[in-house]
Amino acid sequence: MATIFEPSLSTTTRAPLSSASAISMADSLPSINFGFEELRERMARFTHRFDDFIAEGRKRVLEERNQFRMNVAELHGKRHNVLCNVVSTQLTHEDQRMKKHSIEILSHKSNVHVQNLAKEAAETSEMHAAIASITSQRDARFAQRDRLRSEIASVQKTISQRLDAQRQHAAYLDAQARHNVPELEFWQDYLCLRIEGAGMVDRLKFVFTHIDERDWDREAWFELCTESRDYEVMEMRPKVEKEKIGACVERLNENRNLGMFLKGMRELFVEVTK
Repeated sequence: MATIFEPSLSTTTRAPLSSASAISMADSLPSINFGFEELRERMARFTHRFDDFIAEGRKRVLEERNQFRMNVAELHGKRHNVLCNVVSTQLTHEDQRMKKHSIEILSHKSNVHVQNLAKEAAETSEMHAAIASITSQRDARFAQRDRLRSEIASVQKTISQRLDAQRQHAAYLDAQARHNVPELEFWQDYLCLRIEGAGMVDRLKFVFTHIDERDWDREAWFELCTESRDYEVMEMRPKVEKEKIGACVERLNENRNLGMFLKGMRELFVEVTK
């Protein structure tokens, strides 16, 4: 049979909580009422009364100042009328005429002065424009002078470089000529060759003889163009295959050996005439 649990029969008793019966430290302090709400209301009422007082004072000052201005204006008007009456009674016809004449003189002088000022202003403007134009022209000429100096220096440098290059080339040609003359005479004798002009600038005509055993007087020739660094064969008689001519010219442009080139061209002509 199951048993029923009753808390009163339990041997363990729980001690009461001390915080429930203890008095709070904040509750033990005396209560103090500073009256903040009342002080805030009093300050608001004081601010409202102070603003009203300032507005009333400002309004009163404005009214008094306007009234003072009106009184001053009225006094000035009265004073002006009194002065006018006094002056009108004191001035005579002669005084009025003299004053009118003086006014006319002053007006004329004023007009002349204004005209002089306008004339001086126009002349000043013209002078400034002329100075600006002259300054601009001067700056342009200075810039042109500097540019011309730079160009002259560049041209002089180029001329000097070209003269040096020409002197070096002339020295090279002179040395080459001293070397080429004996060699050329050798190749002319050895290859039965003579060199002629082709009737055009930068073109030479090379004529071979003794290439045909049946006719020793038969000639074979070709024209060599020396206009650019790479040589080129332009015309020839008799005709030789273009590929073979191209191979000889390519070797010439690579090794610059003219003697071997002439020897190769003679061999091609001999081969064609067989």
